[in-house]
Amino acid sequence: SVVNAGDGRHEHPTQALLDLLTLKRAFGEVGGLTVAICGDVAHSRVARSNVALLATMGARVRLIGPPTLVPGDADRWGCEVFHDMREGLKGCEAVMMLRLQLERMEGALVPSTREYFRFWGLDREKLSWAAPGARVLHPGPMNRGVEIDSDIADDPEVSLITEQVEMGVAARMAVLASLTAGREAAA
Repeated sequence: SVVNAGDGRHEHPTQALLDLLTLKRAFGEVGGLTVAICGDVAHSRVARSNVALLATMGARVRLIGPPTLVPGDADRWGCEVFHDMREGLKGCEAVMMLRLQLERMEGALVPSTREYFRFWGLDREKLSWAAPGARVLHPGPMNRGVEIDSDIADDPEVSLITEQVEMGVAARMAVLASLTAGREAAA
């Protein structure tokens, strides 16, 4: 068996599993949630895996980012695509911020990290555009002040990031235990 723990820009299924588990623990049910995945979608394997899994579980998924960082075919992924944070966040119960992956970019896709934060980084004002009580996720590592403000990332009333880290251990242990159980049963 092969466990895909993330490959390039394509997939990151164990991250999607732990994000699903985090959302399920926070909200009880994932079906019916509106989840925004924001930022550097083009270079994110996390976005692709989460779109597939969350949609399968009945969540409404939105991708939000500048046109230079959202793949041209993203509208065919079974989700909504927005290039305006205010419109995209409207009514979202969960907001997943993505790391700006400068190391994977060819050419300048954003003017500067400061400018990026101004338009696409999550701060209190932008979070207020989401549904009341919206919760925030980030797969890490975080670039504080680029895609997320520390004030939000560190606020336990809003942030689910610590829970994501916890669920990462649990989800990956479960995947490995499942594979091991399958091998033992076959032997």
